[in-house]
Amino acid sequence: MRHGKYPFIVGFLIVPVSIYVTFVIAPYLQAFYLAMTNWRGVSANPKFIGLDNFQRLLQDDVFWKAVRHHGVLLLVMPLAAIAIALFFAFLLNVGGGSRGGIMRGVWGSKFYKLVFFFPQVLAIVIIGVIFQRVYAPDDSGLLNGFLGIFGVDPVLFMANPNIALYAIIAVLVWQAVGFYVVLFSAGMASIPRDIYEAATLDGAGGGSMFFRVTLPLLWDTLQVAWVYLGIAAFDAFAIVQVLSVDQGGPDGATTVLGMEIYRNAFSYSQFGYASAMGVALFFLTITFAALTLRVSRRETVEL
Repeated sequence: MRHGKYPFIVGFLIVPVSIYVTFVIAPYLQAFYLAMTNWRGVSANPKFIGLDNFQRLLQDDVFWKAVRHHGVLLLVMPLAAIAIALFFAFLLNVGGGSRGGIMRGVWGSKFYKLVFFFPQVLAIVIIGVIFQRVYAPDDSGLLNGFLGIFGVDPVLFMANPNIALYAIIAVLVWQAVGFYVVLFSAGMASIPRDIYEAATLDGAGGGSMFFRVTLPLLWDTLQVAWVYLGIAAFDAFAIVQVLSVDQGGPDGATTVLGMEIYRNAFSYSQFGYASAMGVALFFLTITFAALTLRVSRRETVEL
């Protein structure tokens, strides 16, 4: 510090900033450049074609189908995951009522938190393999075996284009809920118990306490959860790759942009066009995050 604070700060920042620029910013810039070329993955000097790849995107029905699927994911997945996680987190932290003047969760809440978090320790590929057996189209599948007990014919969960996407959404929700149960539980644990006790003394029931006390004080946490889940909805490639029929089928019913980027790059050797899709996905994700933060912004509630 004898030589000034700025050289001291720069000395600490130069290495991490250099690493970030090299391994994050530079690949982004390279992707933006490749998106304006006809690179097929082998040429050392790809031909610059300007915005032709983006014009092609606007006329690509498969691209727009993938975008529509992301729209469904953005609408259904965050709503379902947040609603389920909030319900369980409320039970685990406040659902046990007041005992000895202290608000408690249901019996065994610490054990249940561990159980809910368990899917987070599994790789997404492993989850996809597990649900291949859950959705198996014969009696060996968990769901069809259960339905068979009631005489219901086997359901082709992943081969039916009308329900395949929702079957994948169910897997994504199952995988995500545990993390947000823990996240919301941490947020609820930071709410002073005096507030809950005062609400109880005023005659508030479970529903009123949830909507009038818990939700307003958890708003910032909910905002973060919505952004994270939205980004996850744009990044459903792995589960679609493993679980869907014919990698995005049947007939493109479950395809997403990540799947189409992979297909165009490694199956069709159209790396320039795949990069253009990647750039479109980047701006869709950034736009979603910015709009979500803007629309959901509100004054912070002081505890």
